Amino acid sequence: MIQEADQERILLLSKAGFPVNRIVKVLELEKGVQPGQLPFIEKDVRNFVRTCKKTVQENDALLTEKRENDTLELLEACKNMAERDVDFVYDYTTDENEKVENIAWSFGDSIRAYTLFGDVVTFDTSYRSITYGLLLGVWFGMDNHGKAIFFGCVLLQDESTHSFAWALQTFVRFMRGRHPQTILTDIDLGLRDSIARELPNTKHVVCIWHILSKLSSWFSSLLGSQYEEFKAEFDMLCRLESVEDFEHQWNHFVARFGLVSDKHVALLFSYRAFWLFSYIRGYFLARMMTVEFSQSVDTFFKKILSEQTCLQVFFEQVCAAAFGNSTREGVQYVHIKTCMPIEEHARSILTPYAFRVLQHEIVLSTQYATTEMTNGSYLVRHYKKMDGEYLVIWIPEDEQIHCSCKEFEHSGILCRHSLRVLVVKNYFQLPEKYLLLRWRLENSLVTMEGPNPQSSSDECAQAFHSLAAALLTESMISKERFSYVHKELTGLLDHVRNMPETNEFVVNMPAHNASD
Repeated sequence: MIQEADQERILLLSKAGFPVNRIVKVLELEKGVQPGQLPFIEKDVRNFVRTCKKTVQENDALLTEKRENDTLELLEACKNMAERDVDFVYDYTTDENEKVENIAWSFGDSIRAYTLFGDVVTFDTSYRSITYGLLLGVWFGMDNHGKAIFFGCVLLQDESTHSFAWALQTFVRFMRGRHPQTILTDIDLGLRDSIARELPNTKHVVCIWHILSKLSSWFSSLLGSQYEEFKAEFDMLCRLESVEDFEHQWNHFVARFGLVSDKHVALLFSYRAFWLFSYIRGYFLARMMTVEFSQSVDTFFKKILSEQTCLQVFFEQVCAAAFGNSTREGVQYVHIKTCMPIEEHARSILTPYAFRVLQHEIVLSTQYATTEMTNGSYLVRHYKKMDGEYLVIWIPEDEQIHCSCKEFEHSGILCRHSLRVLVVKNYFQLPEKYLLLRWRLENSLVTMEGPNPQSSSDECAQAFHSLAAALLTESMISKERFSYVHKELTGLLDHVRNMPETNEFVVNMPAHNASD
């Protein structure tokens, strides 16, 4: 009888190519026993290996048959979908035995969304399908409300350059030949080479979230108690704005933790131009490296990576997850914080999501001082010197503004430094070119019926402001008036809070005159 521990060792040696007689000799040496003193003989080992190989072959044969049947069912599901929806697209490859090898698909709504928001694409290959170990690749974009959009899906037999090349070619064909400005992926040599060949004019970025998720498995056991310090220092290096500073400090960092010859450190350094902020800060990413977007993508995967019984069910789950939340959400009204004219102007044009991001920069811009240079440029710095100095170049002839932080190039939303200079130059509205179409309310996937909800919100706010101003003026005349107004408003607020909510925001407000 061969013990379990010995079985594992025998299988390991057999997979490594050791013949049975040498396996026995290795075990005798490892256990320190004389030849023939093991509790089993060569014949037992041979029978055990033969039985295991037979079981593995039988299981592989069953799995292969089931995979082939399931893949054919998936292909059939794609054909049925194409018959029901003329805009649905799919493609597949077959191997030398005419068996389905790779398969990809996308929907009409995804293709239409890509025409609006296909400037930046994430190709997520983090997960393998639970069924058969196929590599799952999903393309995502981000809409003007900061939400992840499903663009397409692919199942690949392997992670070869050839497979990735086919996936990229197919995706571009689905999207009517349009290449993205930027593509975000995980670290993968085959994928990197395929992107360089198939999308030569597309900027390739390795998403920092994929790198951070690997640090623990790569370094925690190796560094032990030093790992947390390593992680904190790595995070600091990631944020350096100068390439030269990073490369200088990286060598000290690696040496200090004794990782000079570590293969993962070498991998990270060789990919530095793809993930390091100082290299990619001028690439347009449309805020797709934020925590919120990463969570949005994770939510999608949680919906489709439950236990699958077959690939056809998986296909249905992808479809449901991609378009299950396509109904229009109620527009959230964003209050003005500074009363600056540029803030009012931006709110009337941008989506609430984009406006909140810009509004944050507008609020912070008030804390910055400007120094005009002789050439008309500006040095901009926080009044408490909490961060570095930034150079803002202003070209009045065609209203161009460029900041050394490159935030606009990175996200499509102006930075606090540029906003500060525009205020100094007495701008009460932002130049049109700095309110990108991809962040505007008008650039919507859903046709808005009836009055513009943002306009309705603005009209409502203006009416309330007028009434409130008049009410405040009248109530401050006497203590009696103030007490009465305070009591009535408190009761009114409680009553409104208890009213039922609706998804629609319709304003039919009669005209009021504050002097009435």
